Amino acid sequence: MSLPRYLGRKAAWYLGALLVAILLNFLLPRLIPGNPVDTIVSSLSRGGVEGSQLHAIHAHYVHEFGLDKPLWQQFVVYLGHLAHGDLGVSFAQSPATVQGLIGQALPWSIALQLPAILIGWLVGNVLGALAAYRGGWFDRGAFLGSLFTSSMPYYCVAILLLYLLAVVIPVLPPSGGYSFGNSPELSAAFVSDALTHYWLPFLSLVIVFVGGQAVGMRSMAVYELGSDYVNYDRGLGLRDRTIVRYIFRNAMLPQVTGLALSIGTLVGGALITEIVFSYPGVGTLLFTAISQNDYPVVTGLTLLIAVAVLVANFCVEVAYGIIDPRIRASSRGDR
Repeated sequence: MSLPRYLGRKAAWYLGALLVAILLNFLLPRLIPGNPVDTIVSSLSRGGVEGSQLHAIHAHYVHEFGLDKPLWQQFVVYLGHLAHGDLGVSFAQSPATVQGLIGQALPWSIALQLPAILIGWLVGNVLGALAAYRGGWFDRGAFLGSLFTSSMPYYCVAILLLYLLAVVIPVLPPSGGYSFGNSPELSAAFVSDALTHYWLPFLSLVIVFVGGQAVGMRSMAVYELGSDYVNYDRGLGLRDRTIVRYIFRNAMLPQVTGLALSIGTLVGGALITEIVFSYPGVGTLLFTAISQNDYPVVTGLTLLIAVAVLVANFCVEVAYGIIDPRIRASSRGDR
């Protein structure tokens, strides 16, 4: 199969997946029991607002948010706004726009996860390669430790670190992105305060990521160590340093793919970690929106996550198709 045809088929497939994602993003939040207007009105009722006023407010919000229209009409309106890049207005935080709320939360998630992914990837691969090359006690210790940490969910590590470093030994703040009373600004005092709140969620992510990368790299390096070309190189009398360089290069290919996918999914990669630490990122915003039945915010965030995952997978498949012609051949059924 020619490369343009291969790319065209992949683009069509991912475009279809995006359309399905848009449909599900619109429908699934509306299947959650409850109604956003009921949530808003019930909060007003606790403030002493009378019944007739509550009915008037309820009717106003239902009309204002377009919830009095049939579902298919709401979907058509949603598609029209989406075509113009408009994700709508938050029901719970009106008149704040969904783009504005995501714009406030997204930098926190990226600042938390991108360094964790890059550092975890680098340290994990070096650790896995050293374990496979050295063997012995170092290999057994590194492998068991990496297997243990990679098997633990992010939120379990987060809760353990929270208990140890914020409760037993209270050296770090337990939650939040900055101290109460502060507001985000570019000043040395705020950056220092934000860094203090940064370490706990960062460590909970990077520990698990180092373990997963080390296990994968060790397995690939052990496989490469037993390959015929390694034995042939040794028979030729090549130095160990040269052989290790060949092994590391070949073993890195799947790890690079994993890095690309991790970066592509970083928008929604640590939702539970952010919720555990009340970190002001995308995860906390999504959790709050779901609890308030805030349809536009939930739809906007899940669409953002879906698009990021699809783009990352598409880029990886395109790269594979360009690098290896066998991938293109297998996609049309040839062997």
